[in-house]
Amino acid sequence: MLNIVLFGPPGAGKGTQSERLKEKYGLVHISTGDVFRGLDPESELGKLAKSYSDKGNLVPDEVTIQILESEVSKYPDAKGVIYDGFPRTTAQAEALDKFLASKGTEVSMMLSLVVPEEELKKRLIARAEVSGRKDDADPAIIQNRINTYNNSTAPVADFYRAQNKLSEVDGVGSIDDITNRLFAVIDGK
Repeated sequence: MLNIVLFGPPGAGKGTQSERLKEKYGLVHISTGDVFRGLDPESELGKLAKSYSDKGNLVPDEVTIQILESEVSKYPDAKGVIYDGFPRTTAQAEALDKFLASKGTEVSMMLSLVVPEEELKKRLIARAEVSGRKDDADPAIIQNRINTYNNSTAPVADFYRAQNKLSEVDGVGSIDDITNRLFAVIDGK
């Protein structure tokens, strides 16, 4: 089973690249951001997740892990999964390892898209114009999301580095160039 953690800050291109990886390798794509946005906004879980994400903050680990395990369980026959936006904390990475071990599998690799902060801001503002996502349009929320990533999420790379599963990939250039870099890493493993 090919389980890929696609990693990087907001605006790095995880969603775009996940679709290409999904197509080439026949994987299930699970984006925690999409899952959270897809929650019933009137449900308690939906309201709770929205109260955090509207401010650019992370949803608490226990809520995120519960939602992710439920989502993965919908695909018992998958060839593998692309985890887009998860894990976001070391506690989530540990929970993912434990959950996958209970299924007789493990994280195959973490692919980390590396993109300079100024480029991320440009991409997020451009995405807001196309997608209508309000969290991508407000410079203060964008900066908070980047700061949260740098302070809380970036250390997760060290967790996978310690397992020799981290590959950093240049996330700047054309979409096709970035895709080809990701394919080269996956095919080289």
